[in-house]
Amino acid sequence: MSGCNVVIFYFSRGGQTRLLADAIAEGVQATGAEALLRTVETDSDAASMRDLLLDKNELINCDALIMGSPTRFGHMSAHLQKFWETTSREWLNGDLIDKPAAVFTTTSSLHGGQESTLLNMALPLLHHGMLLTGIPYEQPSLHHDNAGGSPYGAGALNASSNLTLSANERASAVALGQRVATIAQQLKSTKDA
Repeated sequence: MSGCNVVIFYFSRGGQTRLLADAIAEGVQATGAEALLRTVETDSDAASMRDLLLDKNELINCDALIMGSPTRFGHMSAHLQKFWETTSREWLNGDLIDKPAAVFTTTSSLHGGQESTLLNMALPLLHHGMLLTGIPYEQPSLHHDNAGGSPYGAGALNASSNLTLSANERASAVALGQRVATIAQQLKSTKDA
């Protein structure tokens, strides 16, 4: 279905979260939907700055949103949190109600807080009335990797400076992009009918 767009809104300082965002975008595009990679304003030379800053009109007009952040002590980055704290008007207007959403994260250490970060990122999305989705257990990559990803969302672990995703981390990210885009397309076709 053409005309469906999915915003992939993320922050990445070193590049690992950007790799995950790119894999998610690949999954979105595999469905025929448009993937809009967007980032948040920062005062550093973060890896995510290769992409455009998210404009609130893009947020309001998107068909779905997938948000990602590196783990910061079990939470999303302060950059993303600061953005969500500026969305009271969109919340009051109900601009994001009933739009599909998902989350993804990266850590640099095993047991680094991926699941708590994924759940933490879900909170503003739920407050905005979005329809949170994850990765179902039927996805084989969830059963074969000890690094990243869970039913709560895509994830990656990189304890070195070598920026790579494991085959299973990548497969989970692509699957998440496909799932969210497919749900967005189905909802949009129902609304258009």
